[in-house]
Amino acid sequence: MVKDKEYFMNFALKEAMKGQAYDEVPVGAVIVLDGKVLSRAYNKKETLNRCTAHAEILAIEKAEKKLGTWHLDGAEMYVTLEPCPMCAGAIVGARIKKLYFGAYEPKSGSAESRFSVLTESGLNHSTEYEGGVLSDRCADLLKNYFKAKRKAK
Repeated sequence: MVKDKEYFMNFALKEAMKGQAYDEVPVGAVIVLDGKVLSRAYNKKETLNRCTAHAEILAIEKAEKKLGTWHLDGAEMYVTLEPCPMCAGAIVGARIKKLYFGAYEPKSGSAESRFSVLTESGLNHSTEYEGGVLSDRCADLLKNYFKAKRKAK
């Protein structure tokens, strides 16, 4: 079986759905190294009561622990939503080679929508990226989550 970007984005979508089951904003992230899933996570801001508990940060922390280093050279990340500035900074800081994301985030997206953190020339690393991977599925998951939250009020 060929493992392509959609294959791994489906793992990130499964993580996002896990988060939704705990009433977390449904964002999932997966880190892949050498064609194998190294770590996976979903948002846990509400569960952990921590503003930094975004899926990307948690996936990076798990990968670092598993490898015994913060250097994630050669790794790829798949995330269902374009990262915020904090997460984009962590992705660059961890030296992730490439980011694939699903839905674009016009308010705070930090790959290209609002900021260009991943490719900022003043940083010591830059991360390649590709947006729009399974974007409709990723965006629909978020839209339906927020629609249900508004309806519940």
